Amino acid sequence: MTYRRSLARTGLFAAAYLAATVTGRLTVLPGSDMSMVWPAAGVGVVWFCAQRKAPLRWLDVAALAVITMVVNMATGATAAVAALFVVTNLVQIGTFLALIDRWWPTLWTAGPRPMRGPRDLWALLGAAFGATVAGAVIGPTSIWLLTGRHSWPATVVWLARNTASILLIGSAGLYAAHLLARYRARHGTLRSWWRGCRATLAATPRRRAAEYSALTVCSLAAYLTGFSYTGSLPIAFTLIAVTVWAATRLATPFVVAHDLLVGLIAIGFTLYGSGPFATIADFTTRAFVAQLFVVIVAVVGMALATGRDERTALIAELAAEKDLLRAIFDSTADGLAVIDADNRVVLRNPAAVRLLGGFTKPGDKVAGSAHYGVFDLDGSPVPDDRMVHARALAGEDVPPTDLLIRNPAVPEGRIITARAATLVGQDGRRSAVVLIHDVTAERRQRDELASFAGVVAHDLLNPVTAVQGFAEIAAESVARMPGHPAAAEAEDALLRVSRAADRMRSLIDGLLANTTARDATVAAVPVDLGAIVSEVTVARLDAAIGAGQPAPRFTVGDLPPVQADPVLLRQLLDNLIGNAVKYTAKDVIPALTVTATVCDGLVRVCVADNGIGIPAGQHDEIFGDFHRAHRTAGYAGTGLGLGICKRIVERHGGTITASDNPGGGSRFVFTVPAAQTAQDREPAPDSAQLR
Repeated sequence: MTYRRSLARTGLFAAAYLAATVTGRLTVLPGSDMSMVWPAAGVGVVWFCAQRKAPLRWLDVAALAVITMVVNMATGATAAVAALFVVTNLVQIGTFLALIDRWWPTLWTAGPRPMRGPRDLWALLGAAFGATVAGAVIGPTSIWLLTGRHSWPATVVWLARNTASILLIGSAGLYAAHLLARYRARHGTLRSWWRGCRATLAATPRRRAAEYSALTVCSLAAYLTGFSYTGSLPIAFTLIAVTVWAATRLATPFVVAHDLLVGLIAIGFTLYGSGPFATIADFTTRAFVAQLFVVIVAVVGMALATGRDERTALIAELAAEKDLLRAIFDSTADGLAVIDADNRVVLRNPAAVRLLGGFTKPGDKVAGSAHYGVFDLDGSPVPDDRMVHARALAGEDVPPTDLLIRNPAVPEGRIITARAATLVGQDGRRSAVVLIHDVTAERRQRDELASFAGVVAHDLLNPVTAVQGFAEIAAESVARMPGHPAAAEAEDALLRVSRAADRMRSLIDGLLANTTARDATVAAVPVDLGAIVSEVTVARLDAAIGAGQPAPRFTVGDLPPVQADPVLLRQLLDNLIGNAVKYTAKDVIPALTVTATVCDGLVRVCVADNGIGIPAGQHDEIFGDFHRAHRTAGYAGTGLGLGICKRIVERHGGTITASDNPGGGSRFVFTVPAAQTAQDREPAPDSAQLR
C-alpha cells in the first residue's frame, strides 16, 4: 500500500468515524452518559481492518484518539472520561482484530472475502462480542471508578449496542470491500467499476429484479407500519418474516444491506418514541431490547443466507467432482460396471460395452452368457450362474478369471480377465462391481513364447542325448584302463558331465510338459479317476523298489469318475504324487492319502502327505514357474512341476490350493468337473477355432 493511498483512506475513515461518533453522542440516554447506539464501534473496526497493513498506522490511531476526545468533550464529557473512551475504543478494536485473525484466518488470504458459511458468521459474531466484552471491562468499570456510579443495565446496553454495531457495520464493510476489490481487479478505475455495477444490474433477470424491488418495498412498508404502531402488542417479531424471505431467496450482500436498513429503522423509531419498544418505560431496558431485536434480525438473516450459500457451493463442488469422476470413468481403457441384486446395470463405462463387442440388452438388464458369447478358455460356455457378477452377488470371493468373448462383433475372439467384488449398500442389498481387462495381446505373446520354448526344448533333446551317449562310451573306455594315472580324474569329470546332462534333460522334459499343459487341446472325456491314481501309484512303487528305496504307503479312498483329458490328468496326479514322495525327510517312509468328494458338479480331490511341508508364506508362490521352495535342502527339481499342475487344473475349469497337513506334511486340493452322463453332455465349441 502506498503512502498516498494510506493517507487518503485515513482521511475518509476519519470523516466516517467523526460522523458515527457524533451520531452516537446524540443518542445519549436521559439521566446517564450512555449512548443508545454507537455506530462508531463498527466504523472503527472496518477502519482498522482496512488499514491493517498501512505504513502510517500510528496516524490512524492518532486520528481516532483526536476525534474521540474532541467529540466527547464537545458533548459534555470530561477530559478524563473522553481519554477513557479513547483507550476503550482502541482496546475494543485491537481485541476484534486479534480474535478475527484467530477464528477466521482465511479472511485476508486473497483480499477481503465475504462470509461463505455460518462458521464465518459465528467467527464474526464471536469476535464482535469478545471485543465488546473487552471494551465493557474497561469502559463502564473505569467510569465507575471515576464517578463512583455503576449501572449493570448500562453495561448490558454497552454490550448489546456495540455488538450490534460491529456485526452490522462490520459485515457490510467486508462485503463492500470484497465487491470493490473484485470490480477494481476487473475494471481498474472507479468509473469502470461503476459501469460494471450498472452492467451487472442490467444483466439481472427481470423476474429477479422484480423480486428485489418487491422485497425492498415490502420491507419498508412492514417496518414503517410496525414501528409507527404505538400500542403495547408485541408485533415486532412478525417482521422477521421479511428477513427470512430475503435470506432464503436473495443474494447475501443484499441481505446484509437489508439487515442494516431495518436496524436503522428500528433504532430510529425507538429513539423518537415510536414503535413497539417505545412503550417500555425504562430507557435502559428499551435500549437493550431494541439492540437485541436488531442483533436477532441480523443473525437470523445472515445465518440463513450464508447457510444457503454454503449449501450451493457444496453442491457446485460435488457436481464438478462428479463430472471429473465421470470423465475419468468414461476415459479408462478397462471396462467397469456395477450390477445390482436385480441383475440391473446401475453404472458402466464405454469400455465395458466395447470389450463385450457392443452387445447390450434393452432395459439395462444383464442377459445370459450366450447373449454376450462368454466361454471358458477351453471353449465351453460359461453357465449363467457362474458369470463373475453372479458369483459376486452370491457372496462368493471371485479371483481374476480369464474368459473368452466370441460373438458376431468379435468373430476372432477376445480374451479378457474379469474381476468382481461384492458391494453391500446401506440397505443391506448387494451389488457387484465388475472390472474387465483385455489380455488378448498378452496371452498371445505368452503363448508364442511358450511355443518357442517348447520348440527349443524339443530341439535340445538331440544334443543332450548325444552328450549322455558319448559320456557313457567315454566312461566305459576309462573303466578299461584301471592303471592309468588320469583314470580317476577322468571318471570324476565324466560323472559330472553325466549329472549335468541328466539335469538338462529334466529341465527340457519340464519345459515340454509345461508347453503341453498350456497348449495341448483338452479332450475332456469321462475318466476313471481311481484307475489313473492306481497306475500312478504302482509306477511310483516300482520306481522306489527298483532304486532300492523304501516303498511308499498309499491310502486311496473311493474316487468318482471325472470329465477330463486322461493324458493331462495323469500328468497332474503324477506330479503331485511324485512331489509328495520326493519331498520326504530322510529315514521317513512316504505315506500318502488320496481322497475325493463331489459337490456342485465338481470333484474335489485331496492329496495329503507326511513330507517336509511348505515353508510359511509360500503356499501360493509354489505354483509359479521355476519356483523352488527348498532350494538349499538338497532336493533336485526344476520348479516347473506345480506350475504345470496349476495350468492343467485351470484348463479344466478348476482350482488348486496348497495347505499344511494337520498331521504334518502338505495337502494339495484341486477340483475338476465330475463325469457327465450321456444326456448331460452338450457339444462345446472347438477350442482350437475359438483361440
